[in-house]
Amino acid sequence: MTKAELVSAISQAAGITKKEADAALKAAVQAVSEALQRGERVAIPGFGIFSVKERAPRKGRNPRTGEVINIPARKVVVFRPAKDLRESVK
Repeated sequence: MTKAELVSAISQAAGITKKEADAALKAAVQAVSEALQRGERVAIPGFGIFSVKERAPRKGRNPRTGEVINIPARKVVVFRPAKDLRESVK
């Protein structure tokens, strides 16, 4: 599903214009992004939980040369789907 298709689906489901649906989607994505940047977790009941996880530093290999390289620690965004969503996809 593309962003345009998502905006159209939100527009029809909520009974609002596509312009309003686009603004609502942008605001929701921005709010989630800002919360994750602050290190907070975002829980959407029935959908899932977005959180930030720290990845430990590790060793890797350059596939071209086989050289061992150090991969530094970093933060990654993880998503854990809610039970309702997992069951509906089965």
